[in-house]
Amino acid sequence: MSLLHKFQQKEFWINVLKVGLPFFIIVTIIILFMNNGKAIISGDFETVYQANFANQKWIRFWLIKIVISLGYGMYITNKNMK
Repeated sequence: MSLLHKFQQKEFWINVLKVGLPFFIIVTIIILFMNNGKAIISGDFETVYQANFANQKWIRFWLIKIVISLGYGMYITNKNMK
């Protein structure tokens, strides 16, 4: 079945979410701890906010993870659907 036919199936997009959402959550947690682990552990969330979300940094922070997670979910779902 071609990729375009899979895009038209509701089951495809449900599976993309089932794969992409956990990936998104895990990647977000890992990236936050890699960049600001000491601040998170010490409870200094102002530093985390300034490093990742202030001055419209949140757009890049979330957009990159959403696009990567969606791409990963689509790739894995396409690979596993027959």
